[in-house]
Amino acid sequence: MDTSAIGHSAQTPAISIDRIEKWFGTRDNPVHALAPTDLNVPEGELLVLLGPSGCGKTTLLRMIGGLLEPTSGTLSIEGQSLWRGGERHGEALAELGMVFQDANLFPWLTIEDNIALPLELKGVGRKERIARAHELIKLVGITGFEKRWPRELSGGMRQRAAIARALSYDPKILLMDEPFGALDAMTRDSMNLELQRIWMETRKTIVLVTHSISEAVFLADRIVLLSPRPGRIDTIIDVPMPRPRSLDVQAANEFQTVAKQLRHRLAEIS
Repeated sequence: MDTSAIGHSAQTPAISIDRIEKWFGTRDNPVHALAPTDLNVPEGELLVLLGPSGCGKTTLLRMIGGLLEPTSGTLSIEGQSLWRGGERHGEALAELGMVFQDANLFPWLTIEDNIALPLELKGVGRKERIARAHELIKLVGITGFEKRWPRELSGGMRQRAAIARALSYDPKILLMDEPFGALDAMTRDSMNLELQRIWMETRKTIVLVTHSISEAVFLADRIVLLSPRPGRIDTIIDVPMPRPRSLDVQAANEFQTVAKQLRHRLAEIS
């Protein structure tokens, strides 16, 4: 198995992880969530974190996003250390946008105001932030719903709005934690196509957590497979298929080969 954790770019990685480790709990009852981990994510890559439940995928993503402080190790965003003396570094943090499984839209704000909210918090004037919200509404494919309330949108449309909100201040890196996990199969397929389109238009660096092998193979440039707790990188697989990928690619031999390799390895380590 290929367990190399080094990114394939000579440039400064968008994300650089050096011996990151995470423990939870007390000294008397510690839980080793993530073993020391090294990983570089080149700029513009779409990387997927895959593995069994409890393997540390979300823990790793939340550490990258500055939501959890590592117990040990260092983590750099665009060459800048994310944590400095127990405090998050603002410039590094500003390069990160995050999307969760729940869209977490504020029900009392319209879609355009939800998307523009991060800009409002940064002091951007209303005219400018609404103009930016409308650009992103077009990008994610929900034109015409600017003045609607979140309750009036389907789950997939709310997730599109959540992606737009995460992109509002133009971060270089988008972190996504099971963003389509609560959607039905048809909507999930549609959102995978939309995410691929958005990524191809913006070329953001994306790190996505999923439990779905087919979603991982469809979306990823590389797939990082984590072992059961304490999570550690077991395998890194390059996905060689050209883009754009249609849903029909799932029947292709290349797709099936990668999916089969992942299924077999997951069975071995679970």
